[in-house]
Amino acid sequence: MMRTRLYRDGRIEREDLRIEELDDLIHEEGATVWIDYTSPSVEDLEAIEKALGLHRLAVEDAVHEHQRSKLDRYPGHLFLATYHAELDTESSKLSVSEIKAFITKRALVTVHGPDMDPGVLTAHWDAEPDLAVHGTAFLLWGLLDLIVDGHFETVQELDSRIDSLEEVLFDDHAADHDLQRRSFELRKSLVQLRRAVLPMREVLNTILRRDLDVLDPEMQPFFQDVYDHVLRVSEWTESLRDLVTTILETHISIQGNKMNLVMKKVTSWAAIIAVPTAVTGFFGQNVPFLGFQSPLGLGLSLTLIVLASAALYMTFKRKEWI
Repeated sequence: MMRTRLYRDGRIEREDLRIEELDDLIHEEGATVWIDYTSPSVEDLEAIEKALGLHRLAVEDAVHEHQRSKLDRYPGHLFLATYHAELDTESSKLSVSEIKAFITKRALVTVHGPDMDPGVLTAHWDAEPDLAVHGTAFLLWGLLDLIVDGHFETVQELDSRIDSLEEVLFDDHAADHDLQRRSFELRKSLVQLRRAVLPMREVLNTILRRDLDVLDPEMQPFFQDVYDHVLRVSEWTESLRDLVTTILETHISIQGNKMNLVMKKVTSWAAIIAVPTAVTGFFGQNVPFLGFQSPLGLGLSLTLIVLASAALYMTFKRKEWI
């Protein structure tokens, strides 16, 4: 599927462009073209490759999945590879969709899979019509701003889920298996998000350089704002990843403390039970002793059992072993 849009002097003029028209449009002053492809093949991009003079290595990267987030410079154009992230509200699993883009002086070509809705991108552009006069720089800014906003919303949602996990951590009735599973899922999502977020710093750093002749320098403050958001998301992601690790370590420590407490209780009760066993065993000897075969012996043995057991119980209770 292909979607197009033509801006002229900052206003949308058409949305039904044909590839054959590009040869003329990319040389017209004030004209900016956006072309969007959904899951294209190399053959699908051949026409656009010839019209815009795209490097064949960039075209190959555009159709091959699992590229590293980057911004490559080629003669006459730039090639962007990045990832849009979205968190599933029910399963806490992170879904990541790959987005590629070719950036020339008067054209932006976006390439993505079926997971991305280009209508969201056009709506983001339409919300800032006064910036459209900056051409390709405006289109690229809108794309990056949308992606980074998605990263920001995702890390914010993960933060709230980690907060709820902290509350469950000290709940005595919480299921250990559920806590471990949720912690693992959150840590996995944070690792995936980190892979998408960290390279964006390098991408924005390259864009902020003044020697990129394909972008309008007046858009630099807006790219700087996106860069600030990238830094914040990166730091937030790192801190949350450390926090989830701390939660897991704290959970293990709590489990160890509970196990020690159980062992102390079991040992304490075993010591208390050992007293009547020892006393009855002693009085069960088949030899004469004080109170042998008389009520005095029974009373003496019972008294020893009660007093010794009570003394042990009070001692263990004072030490909080019981």
